[in-house]
Amino acid sequence: MNRRDRWWIAGAIIGGISAAAMIWREMNRQPLPTAEEGRGTALITGASSGIGAAYARALAARGYDLILVARREARLRQLAQEVEARYGVHAEVLTADLTTAEGITRVAEAIRAEAKLVFLINNAGFGTKGFFFQTDVERQEAMVRIHVIAPLRLTHAALPAMVEARRGAVVNVASVAAFSPTAGHATYTGVKAFLVNFSEGLHEEVEEYGVRVQALCPGYTRTEFQKASGVPSKGIPDFLWLSPEAVVAQSLHDLEVGRVVSIPGWQYRLWVGLERLLPRSWTYAFGRFFHRARRGRG
Repeated sequence: MNRRDRWWIAGAIIGGISAAAMIWREMNRQPLPTAEEGRGTALITGASSGIGAAYARALAARGYDLILVARREARLRQLAQEVEARYGVHAEVLTADLTTAEGITRVAEAIRAEAKLVFLINNAGFGTKGFFFQTDVERQEAMVRIHVIAPLRLTHAALPAMVEARRGAVVNVASVAAFSPTAGHATYTGVKAFLVNFSEGLHEEVEEYGVRVQALCPGYTRTEFQKASGVPSKGIPDFLWLSPEAVVAQSLHDLEVGRVVSIPGWQYRLWVGLERLLPRSWTYAFGRFFHRARRGRG
């Protein structure tokens, strides 16, 4: 048997194992969690637009009551009125700035007070551009609070009741950037990597109690994120862009089939797969190239 034949056989075996795993997951698909009485409540941070708003609509369509968290009260109230009128659910508005200790505490208290909470979506976040040593360190600290401290505190507030009830789900919205450290985004890629590892560790702790944890890792998604973070979107090929609705649909599907790290889009699953195979030095080289290319277009 020559080398090429061995490669074909190895590829066929890997492909067969992957297909079998997908079939097994679909056969063991579990419905999304609900409260004991039937309807549950989902709390979503960063709910005023983008992926957060898409989660709100998708979960309301499935009958969940909502607690919508963000800083922009007018946006939240508009969304709450929309889902209440369209889906007949109850939607509560909670304004909070999760870059502050006061905002985090306020949301954590709301989580502990909600008896029917079965869903926590830690989606709030933002990014910055520029080399770390040239940027405002307070802005970098705020990024750590909203991406690391807030999910940590809110998840800690939610899990005891979920574990006791043996039902519930926590989704931490990370990014494919978690797998690709890139010049100009050192803190952002770092906090997203934390969310992935944090979620995987939590999954190992609470799976036996019937609680699901997921790290959602989208790529480029058509939201307000790029504009708010000052990151240019010019020059990014159309095939790399995802819609918030597609991202959320993949997330909810992956929750049902038990996939802990959810990567929407074939293009991003392929990229992350390659990232894990390539030498780290190649990743660094690509990151530098990507940063220079984006800077040139921005």
